[in-house]
Amino acid sequence: MSLKPGADTFPKNENGKLIFDVVDLRQTWEAMEACKDAGLVKSIGVSNFNCRQLEMILNKPGLKYKPVLNQVECHPYLIQTKLLAFCKSKDILLEAYCALGSQRDKMWIDQSTPVLLEDPVLGTIAKKYNRSPALIALRYQLQRGIVVLLKSFTRKRIEENFQVFDFHLSEEDMKTIDGMNKNRSFVKLDQYAGHPQYPFLDE
Repeated sequence: MSLKPGADTFPKNENGKLIFDVVDLRQTWEAMEACKDAGLVKSIGVSNFNCRQLEMILNKPGLKYKPVLNQVECHPYLIQTKLLAFCKSKDILLEAYCALGSQRDKMWIDQSTPVLLEDPVLGTIAKKYNRSPALIALRYQLQRGIVVLLKSFTRKRIEENFQVFDFHLSEEDMKTIDGMNKNRSFVKLDQYAGHPQYPFLDE
């Protein structure tokens, strides 16, 4: 979504509310298409788009390039089943951030949310495969056809993450993890609600 232009990354009014700007996302997409035509980028995609926003781009008259990827919050507490199915039907990759829950940054993360990697369901499956709960959460996403975006500053964890390709979760365990879904987001996006041009962002 568009915010007031200027030096502030997150411009806010005197009440601490974000100051929105009204720019048609389709115009923004056309500017990104121009970047691709100019050879400045290889691929273009979107982030935090719901199905209706994706449709708005896909149905845009004169569309040159459709999004190759939609990056959204996705983890066992928020499995994004509907959005994943829609993206697959349009040949758009879904990329998961917060795939392991989060680093619990107070600016972005609701501190009242439970810690995903401490969930007993993940713990039980992890013991079964002799893997960490983090590897189970990552493997779950890969088997769903989701690209996983994660970072770590710890060498041991980075090396461990590569083990995600060394095992396979059973169909039964995949369904068990599906059952962990709570439609619960870790990321606080309430400050973005109420955009004058895109009320369906609140859905």
